Amino acid sequence: MTNQTSVKLLDDGAAIQVAWPGGDARFHAVWLRDNALDEQTRSATNGQRLITLQDIPAETRIGEAKITDTALDIRFAPEGKQTSFPLDWLRAHAYDRSDALPLGRMAPGIKPWNGTLDLTDISGDFAAVETSPTARRDWLASVNRYGFATLSGGPVENGALLRVADLFGYVRETNYGKWFEVRTEVNPSNLAYTGLGLQAHTDNPYRDPVPTLQILYCLENSAEGGESLVVDGFAAAERLRRESPRGFDLLSRYAARFEYRGSAGVHLYSRRPMIEVSADGELTAIRFNNRSTAPLTDIPYDDMADYYTAYRLFGDIIEDPTMAVTFKLEPGECFIVDNTRVLHGRKGYAATGGSRWLQGCYADKDGLLSTLSALEAA
Repeated sequence: MTNQTSVKLLDDGAAIQVAWPGGDARFHAVWLRDNALDEQTRSATNGQRLITLQDIPAETRIGEAKITDTALDIRFAPEGKQTSFPLDWLRAHAYDRSDALPLGRMAPGIKPWNGTLDLTDISGDFAAVETSPTARRDWLASVNRYGFATLSGGPVENGALLRVADLFGYVRETNYGKWFEVRTEVNPSNLAYTGLGLQAHTDNPYRDPVPTLQILYCLENSAEGGESLVVDGFAAAERLRRESPRGFDLLSRYAARFEYRGSAGVHLYSRRPMIEVSADGELTAIRFNNRSTAPLTDIPYDDMADYYTAYRLFGDIIEDPTMAVTFKLEPGECFIVDNTRVLHGRKGYAATGGSRWLQGCYADKDGLLSTLSALEAA
């Protein structure tokens, strides 16, 4: 690459332009100095930055830049500091783009899906995932890619779901406890504890931050009905954007309100859009839960009727049978969902003539992504 790579100073050293096969990219001097990789700038043990922006002269310029072997060598002025950047690193971190980033795009590596998703593609064996780093890596990668995965062959014992959370991180305890029982109660504090069918939804939208992972583990399931279902919220949002650009804009621009007062001493609420996008337009999260939606008061009068039209259309898409994957858990089986992306629900079941007992808990995606990254780097 180096024989075909060149560099030149721009704007009296305020920036440089690196040209390599297939393209080029510009980098500002202050950006390069802030991201220097040497041991005086970043810790050799943990990679954390050792300096602040205030430690870098505001008038930082590039005094000299040259390509040597597979790196770019730079001398900064007025510091006189010299450092080196691998060319592959620069290319991977290039930010000089002229193309507009589309609204509602998905992050790299995300795979949208519908009801044709093959469960065998995202299923793991409990013993293998627990003991084999390769099997664990592959299973966690499925969660990251699809926002959903299953495990089979687990122990049928109280609290076994905690061993699933231990595969990658820690349980996030809430007012529901370290874990919660999903079975029929006489006076339920939540509709999940009844035999009623539940529309596909994301859990706990009334929290900030919302739990980003949920595990549901089956201990008994002899009742008639009660099949689980999952829907890719990102695929539903993308379909909404195609069918109604204005509807997507309304649900992503205005904050909905979510609230929970289901038990004594607990009052949770949040204001977040049903479809969340980042500042540069990347699709980041779905919050959809009709049971917990409070009166919507943050949409202007002139947009409220259209907002409800969009809300209805989004619900119609989510309830479209072609969008859902349906399955019935057996004892010792479980599934995990990215609660910021994948909606889950269930069909109704008879409260007599059989039993249905699941246990659920929450965890957070940062632990899963950290474990996955470490396994991939091993």
